[in-house]
Amino acid sequence: MQTSLEDFDRAGIRVVAISVDPADVSRDLAQRAGYTFTLLSDPDLAVIRRYDLLDEAQEVARPAEFLLDANGIVRWRNLTDDFYVRARPAQVLDAAKALR
Repeated sequence: MQTSLEDFDRAGIRVVAISVDPADVSRDLAQRAGYTFTLLSDPDLAVIRRYDLLDEAQEVARPAEFLLDANGIVRWRNLTDDFYVRARPAQVLDAAKALR
């Protein structure tokens, strides 16, 4: 997602990631990886549970991508159980275009 931030910005999309890791761990990861988008911390799993993303066996979030509207309503989502299978930036941008 990092490499497509300009495309997301032009499409009016703000990229935000959420992790179960504590804030300091998330911050260190973002700095090491060179992420400039917002990386939030949810060690209590509150948001992860709200969006039904908890992998109960491992106490981590399932991989997912969401598009929310200005009111916070989920307009599109991509869920998977495979950490290595994620929506590509082009897929997210295409989904956003289809919602207009």
